[in-house]
Amino acid sequence: MPARRRLRLRRGPSTKRTEPKGDGAGPGAQAAPVESLERVLAEALDDEYRARATYRAVLEAFGDVRPFVNIVESEERHIRALAGLYRKYRWTLPADRWAGRVAAPPSLREACRAGVEAERQNGALYERLVDSAKGHPDVITVLRQLQSASQERHLPAFERGLARESGEPGPGRGGGRRGRGCRRE
Repeated sequence: MPARRRLRLRRGPSTKRTEPKGDGAGPGAQAAPVESLERVLAEALDDEYRARATYRAVLEAFGDVRPFVNIVESEERHIRALAGLYRKYRWTLPADRWAGRVAAPPSLREACRAGVEAERQNGALYERLVDSAKGHPDVITVLRQLQSASQERHLPAFERGLARESGEPGPGRGGGRRGRGCRRE
């Protein structure tokens, strides 16, 4: 009688898709389910869309003023970085629900104040999203880069703008320019 060959059946992908462990988020960290990872990216993207729409509204109301003219370009880069992750995971990029729906604050001072508050909230948002992206080093890297830009570049720029608009000496570069307000490009 011929010997029987045993066939090994491979299981297909499970319904709860996860990425491999070893993300640099800590030893033994469990990978976030891909479905929750998509929600993480959607929340980050929505925040970037909102920021871009807000800063565009300020530019439409007050002209090409710094720091808004520079930061709106940065928000474009942030959106492209997140869109790259959507392409990598073969997900459909959510539509921008904020475009044209955000009103500018009544003054540049209030716009800078809103920018300071938004960037502070952005830092906390990205901290929470990074915690939710465990097991996905590619996503964590992008989120950390966006958080760094927000906290190390955007926030100080808005703080300087607010100080200028308030006629106070501001932190960092340009703090001694009393009464000049936000600068036109």
